[in-house]
Order: sequence, then C-alpha cells, then structure tokens
Amino acid sequence: MREFSLPARYTVPTEGGLPKLLAANAARHPHTAVIARQRGGTWEDLTATEFLADVESVARGLLRSGVQPGDRVGLLSRTRYEWTLFDFAIWTVGAVTVPVYESSSPEQIAWNLGDSGAIAVVVETSAQLAVVESLRERLPRLTRRWCVEPDSGPGAVALLTAAGAPISDQRLAAATATVTPDSPATIVYTSGTTGRPRGCVLSHRAFLATCGNVVAALGPLFRTGESSVLLFLPLAHVFARMVQVAALLAPIRLGLVPSVAQLTDDLASFRPTIVLGVPRVFEKVYNSARATAASGGRGKIFDRAAETAAAYSRAQDTPGGPGLGLRLRHRVFDRLVYRKLRAVLGGRATHAISGGAPLGERLGHFYRGIGFTVLEGYGLTESCAPTSFNPWDAPRIGTVGRPLPGTTIRIAEDDEILLRGEHLFTEYWNDPAATAEVLRDGWFHTGDLGRLDEAGYLTVTGRSKEILVTAGGKNVAPAVLEDRIRAHALVAECMVVGEGRPFVGALLTVDDDFLPRWAEEQSLTGLDRAELLDHPALLAALDEAVRQANEAVSRAESVRAFRVLPGHFTEESGHLTPSLKLKRHVVAKDFATEIDALYGT
Repeated sequence: MREFSLPARYTVPTEGGLPKLLAANAARHPHTAVIARQRGGTWEDLTATEFLADVESVARGLLRSGVQPGDRVGLLSRTRYEWTLFDFAIWTVGAVTVPVYESSSPEQIAWNLGDSGAIAVVVETSAQLAVVESLRERLPRLTRRWCVEPDSGPGAVALLTAAGAPISDQRLAAATATVTPDSPATIVYTSGTTGRPRGCVLSHRAFLATCGNVVAALGPLFRTGESSVLLFLPLAHVFARMVQVAALLAPIRLGLVPSVAQLTDDLASFRPTIVLGVPRVFEKVYNSARATAASGGRGKIFDRAAETAAAYSRAQDTPGGPGLGLRLRHRVFDRLVYRKLRAVLGGRATHAISGGAPLGERLGHFYRGIGFTVLEGYGLTESCAPTSFNPWDAPRIGTVGRPLPGTTIRIAEDDEILLRGEHLFTEYWNDPAATAEVLRDGWFHTGDLGRLDEAGYLTVTGRSKEILVTAGGKNVAPAVLEDRIRAHALVAECMVVGEGRPFVGALLTVDDDFLPRWAEEQSLTGLDRAELLDHPALLAALDEAVRQANEAVSRAESVRAFRVLPGHFTEESGHLTPSLKLKRHVVAKDFATEIDALYGT
C-alpha cells in the first residue's frame, strides 16, 4: 500500500460559497474582462462588475418566481454565456443546479429532473421546452419553466430580469447568506457508462477546494488580465464546470462556445492561452492535420515531423536533453509544421488541460514536442473533476500527475485508487446504499486501478469494472490496447472485447476523414465505402495497427482477431456518453452478433 499527499495551497473560506467569487472580483478587478460571449460572430467582453450585475438581476427574478434556498433547478442547454449566468444566479439565491445534457433523451431528462425533485428548469430552445412540457405528468413538482431562446417572445434572461426588479438588495442578500461552504451546489448525474445515472451531490466547498488549489498550483496559466480559456465542452460535465469556476475564481477571461463544430474558427478569433479538451479532441486535431498533409502530398514530411516532435519531447526527460542533431531537426520542422499546428490552436496557447479519459503517451509526447504541452489529469464526478494533474513545469507524460494540493491518494492492496480530501462529493442523491458502498473508512473507493511512483505521480492502469477476464483467467486492461490501435490514422474508434472468451478481440471503426486519402494512395478511388471496408489492403493496414499495439502487452493479452464495423460509435447512436466515453455495455449489447462472429459462435 502506498499513499501520497500534497499540502493545500488554498484555504476554503469559513463562510459563504461560490457567489462570493463574483463580488470579490467586482471589488478587486471591477474593469477586468472576466467572461466573453459571442454576438453576431464577434466576441463581447463583460467586466467583473457587469457580470455580477447580470447574475444578480436574474437571481432576483428567480426569487420573485418562488425559487427558494435549497430548491433544485434544472439547466438544459449547450455551453453558452447564459449557462454560466444561470448557474451563478441559481447559487446566488441558495438553490442547487441540476445540469442536463442538451443531447439527453426524454427519458434521461425525466430521470434527472424527477429524481432530483427539481421545481424549475431553464432550457435553451423551444424544442427542448416542448420535450419538458410533454413530461409534465411525470414531473408534478416542476412548475416553473423558462426558455433562453424561444421561437417567439422574450427569453428567460429578459423575463426574469424584468420580474425581479422589485426584489430588494436586502432580500437578495438574505438568500445568498443561506449558502455555506457545505451547502450543496449541484447534483451532477453521472454519464451512465454502466447503468442508470446517479446524482452526485457536490458542495460549494468541493468546488472552492478544487478550483482554488488548481489555480494556485497552475499559477502561471491563470494570470489575471493576461490569461484566457475557451470552453467548448458541455457544461453539464463536471470537468467543464470546474474550469468555469476556476476561471472566475482566478479570475481570467472565459470564452464560451456551444460545440466543437467551428472550433478552429473559434480558437482563431478568441486566441486563448489555455485550451481545454478531452483526448478525442486532441486525437481529432492530430488526425485531421495528418490527413490534410497527406492530401497535399506532404504526408511523409508530417510523419517525420511527428516522429521528431515525440523524440524531442522524450529527450527532454533525459539528463542530457535533446542532442544537437535532434535540436536542428526540431528547428526545421518548427518552421515547416509545428508553427502551423500551434496557429490552428489559436497561436497563443502553450498549454492544454486534458481529462475525461486517458490521453496516451503517443499524443502527449507529440504535443509537447511541438511546443504545446497537454497537462493530463485524472478525476471523476465524485472528485469534482481533477484529483490529480501534471504540474505545468514538470509534467511526466504517461502519468496523470500528482495529487491536487490538499488531497491524498492511496493505492490499496488490490491496486484500487482511494481518495480523501475536501474536493469529494458528499453523497449520491436518494441513494444511501450506493453512497455507503464507495465512501468507507474516510476514503472514496474509485473503482479505478493505478500505481504511484516515489514522487507521487499517478498512473491509471485500468478500471476494475472494465478489466476483462478471459476464459483462461487472464486480466486484460482494454485502455492500453485501445489507445495504441487508435494511433493508426485509419482507426476512428476501438473497443477491446474478450470477457469470458478464449482470447482478446476488438471492434474497429474507420476514420472517414482519412479513408478517401488512403484510398487514393492505394489507387482504390473507384471503390465505394462499403467495398473499401472489406478490401484486403485495408484489412492488412488495420492488422498492422493491431500488431503494433500487441507489442505493448503479453501474448495472452494481445488482440487475436478484429472486426470492422460499418458505422461509428457516437453520442447520437447511444454508444458514447456526452463526455465521449465508450458505453461498453451498450456497444457489447448492440454488436453482440459481431462479437460472437469474432469467436466463431
């Protein structure tokens, strides 16, 4: 058993909660831009004073409508300025935010709002409002509904601002004063990778402890008046939510966009100094750049540049550092390739923060080698996002960093990762049995497996619920193989299978961005997609990707057979969570026939 902790670098105030951040910013930095919203294709900055005024105006409207301290209020919207506005307004009246993914099905919406006992909900569109209205009989407590962008009439912000005008400063202050560090701030429903979501209750203390220590530990990345972060991940996910709060705690300029659809344009116009993402975003940037280079006849140059970047990054971890020859090659490729890639990421960012799933050493070394260090971290909804992250000045690629200051990580005898600290959730809403199952003896039992090195850097080796046990009794961690197989440009997604089977197999999907370019290289442009997926040359290329991945594991753990699927794993198909994690049980159920075919059954 090994454990490691770092002393806290931020002290949670003894009174109040998250609403005090806005008042503190208005007092210390009244004219500093703290948040930016898109209006007509341009960015409009709001100062700390202006944002506080907006929040208090909406909060008055919530009070006038009957929202009381402790009430739960649903928030169903894409990431946008109004999401953050309503989140802080709900907190300002002492209520509890219940985020709902805008992609949620009616059944999921009904569960989140019904299980939490929400009395009100804010939605983004009239279509979402219609869905909520259709659930009225199932949600008798939900008596207040507002829409940010209705098809006609004033939106939620205008309605609540007008309604709240008679509410006095004293009444608003009295509601805010009910908030203590230990008051619940939000009920975040887990993504449901293994079943029906559970409501994870996170307190104001959890957010303040997490974000205060993140900002303190990553100080050079959170410079007030200089730094900025562009948030495009869904704010219903705790990772994005943590960044929202951290940006306003620092404070630094926070930009909000609804999706990754126009990410390149948004990065170019906002020019953040920090980029936030999940591994699939960074994989997509890499694969798209490689595909573009290949289509322009520069594929070999890109591949050599990528190899040089990775070698340069690895050499930085050696006593002597990069040698002269490597430095010269790196300098040449910086002019030819790396500068263009950094420009795609906005041109100012030197660091990114990645979470939600393992990034993998391959991409970690590539990005650091081009001058854009991705700081990988690890956490769960129950730990208010990060419970560990790599230091900005001493990252160890392949690990998820050191513990959040003020927290302790312990590796149990069976290699399970255990956590302790102020950043942890308090309970699963309406589920004391599930709470007692994971909160034992003062420790949160994560269900993840890992190891700590002497310096306290954590490596996650697998999730106990995801470990496959073959018919021969061999334990297999899918993530190791999946990351390496996805390294091939032709592979979009990969899921390793083999539970109770005689050997390990894999389901693969093909990257449609790269497939046409590959077909052209192979002189196969006359074939349609279905014919390409079944072509011996493509199967041989994928077989090589699998062979290279198998080099990282023992023969008993290696993939012996794979099957190419005609479609993709997507959130719309139900195979990915909104944070882009595989729903393994859903994939296994939907593709049971294909899995059986791998084993001749």
